[in-house]
Amino acid sequence: MRIIVYGSLRRKQGNSHWMTNAQWLGDCQVEGYELYNLGHYPGVIPGVGTIEGEVYRIDATTLGELDALRTKGGEYKRQLVSTPYGSAWMYIYQRSVASRPQIPSGDWLERSENS
Repeated sequence: MRIIVYGSLRRKQGNSHWMTNAQWLGDCQVEGYELYNLGHYPGVIPGVGTIEGEVYRIDATTLGELDALRTKGGEYKRQLVSTPYGSAWMYIYQRSVASRPQIPSGDWLERSENS
């Protein structure tokens, strides 16, 4: 199975250690979503933008660990999206982003310039 990560799980980011057993397939853009700065990590919601991410092949154990990290307390919900590498799971933020700055570039690595 595959997963697309767009924030702190990306390479050289604070939570990238969670992807140690994953196989990096490549970078990609996903249209129809907006990226928001939630502080130490981002949130993606459906919208009119494009986000930048990395696609990985993962096993069921890694997916379970990521679910425990991301879906705890209902903060995120996992959804299948289309990527150049096939369908991949992506975590969609479930809370309000009303007071959070949007990252117009859709790239978490450019957050300091945009938010």
